[in-house]
Amino acid sequence: MLELIELQTTAEPARAVIWLHGLGADGYDFVPLVKELENMGAPAARYVFPHAPMRPVTINNGFVMRAWYDIRTADLAHREDEQSIRASQRLVEELIARETQRGIPRARIVLAGFSQGAAITLQAGLRQAEPLAGLIALSGYLPLQDRLAAERHAASAGVPILMAHGTDDPVVPIARAIHSRDLLASLGYAVGWHEYPMPHSVCAEEIEAIAAFLGQRLG
Repeated sequence: MLELIELQTTAEPARAVIWLHGLGADGYDFVPLVKELENMGAPAARYVFPHAPMRPVTINNGFVMRAWYDIRTADLAHREDEQSIRASQRLVEELIARETQRGIPRARIVLAGFSQGAAITLQAGLRQAEPLAGLIALSGYLPLQDRLAAERHAASAGVPILMAHGTDDPVVPIARAIHSRDLLASLGYAVGWHEYPMPHSVCAEEIEAIAAFLGQRLG
């Protein structure tokens, strides 16, 4: 089981949000957003912020950092680290199972992520035999895209997806995210798309959209 941070906005949560950080960050990265989401009307929930495993990252000269998978080239669709992507998918599935064991049904669990975390959110969330309440992919993209059509689970075909991206993102170019969005839409997924004039980050308007999505899916 991954090391993680938990934050509950109610004593006995009936909903859960599992939030995956980006490359080189850790679970603490998005903890401050919980209060903002609560102030914007997001429903009470247990927030789970796991730390990604430590691994060398090729594009960063092999420096060891928290990463859900290796990035071997700036072209994110080229030479993908399939083994680690699938390993991280399994780790996230363990976290989902842990919430169900604690009494929260999958229909009350939202999986969210930023950048690499967004990629793993889509990788894991679209392959669930029992659908989650929703998926949130921020400043990310769809990994192993040529495998999705064959591997996706029919039960999760209707899971709502919120995607948001900065128009000036130098890390994950918005064109990559738009391609992922269009591919998901072509496969019949309901994708809510938001773009903002920002780099590889999160803005206030985006947080409002996330709070509204959580209200719709978990309220």
